[in-house]
Amino acid sequence: MDLDLSPEHSLLRSTIRELMEQEVAPVVEEHERERRFPVEVVRRLGEMGWLGIPIPEDEGGAGLDTLAYAIAIEEIGRVWGSLGLIVAAHTSLGCGPLHLAGTSAQKERYLVPMASGRVIGGYGLTEPGAGSDAGGTRTTARLQDGLDGGTWVIDGGKRFITNAGQAGTYIVTARTGSKADGSAEISAFILPADTPGFRVGRLEDKLGLHASATGELFFDGCCIPAANLLGGRGDGFRTFLKILDGGRISIGALAVGLAQAALDAAVPYAQTREQFGRPIGSFQGVAFMIADMATEIEAARALVWKAAWLKDQGRDYALAAAQAKLFASEVSSRATNAAIQVHGGYGYVTDYPVERYLRDAKLTEIGEGTSQIQRLVIARRILGLRIV
Repeated sequence: MDLDLSPEHSLLRSTIRELMEQEVAPVVEEHERERRFPVEVVRRLGEMGWLGIPIPEDEGGAGLDTLAYAIAIEEIGRVWGSLGLIVAAHTSLGCGPLHLAGTSAQKERYLVPMASGRVIGGYGLTEPGAGSDAGGTRTTARLQDGLDGGTWVIDGGKRFITNAGQAGTYIVTARTGSKADGSAEISAFILPADTPGFRVGRLEDKLGLHASATGELFFDGCCIPAANLLGGRGDGFRTFLKILDGGRISIGALAVGLAQAALDAAVPYAQTREQFGRPIGSFQGVAFMIADMATEIEAARALVWKAAWLKDQGRDYALAAAQAKLFASEVSSRATNAAIQVHGGYGYVTDYPVERYLRDAKLTEIGEGTSQIQRLVIARRILGLRIV
């Protein structure tokens, strides 16, 4: 068993780290303070081919594997959590459904521009009354007769949508009817941002990830061609479950990146900050926090990489992805909180970045399924029981 990264993965990691530290790090605080979406930085990543890393080349992507993608998200998130989330949402949630369920024509028209970085993608699933309970979707789509198979008319709204207002193409879910047992028939649709009747509502004022746009989407009689149905009618629920499995790997990677950033800040501070005439890192109270942080981060990274490896091998990775996302996100919150503790009073002020890491890390315990949902997924798989 070889635990070393391949030369290709190592090169990708060092290349992204260098660009993030040299070109991106200097603009982070300004964008976060002004709550400004990093348009130019995202465009730069697109030029580098990093907005479609796991998407095949013939679909506009870089044709790399899931492990490469996880490495990229970790390295981006290590410097800038907002940017890591932007890229993860675009790649996993925007590009992912098209890669998984799109027709050749849909991929050519929509996925190629997205995976090549020319168009940002977004995913409209969550609603005010349908978060973890995605089956409670109230947005509707009805098929009207007409030429070329007719037109889908979409009405409703979504909330907490990453890249809202910045995406050029959204993948949205809507209720297209009811099944025989009375449950919702959920379908997925490709919705260009310039569709008449579509608008972006307010952008959320969030605890963290201030440079990432999160907002509402509204559909008021949005008419899209029948050809914009993604997958079969009623397949949207199954599609989004598969997409969330993969998305959990990227959120786990983002969590590891934020935790690593916290450790990277805490170590030199503990080595140089003196109290009682000696570095605070020489006191067990501080040293043991550093030891716990480093150990848990290594374990979290290993879980994320294992889930990515399983996916790349074509094996069942759903359980591993849920475990990786659960553990990495909670490690991220613990590690970022510990970094503030190591910094003491300085950790609580914005002169040091560790307070931002803590605020950003909290999202990883919520997005792509809360920690409680992850435990439900894991327990069901292990016990083979219907746990509610």
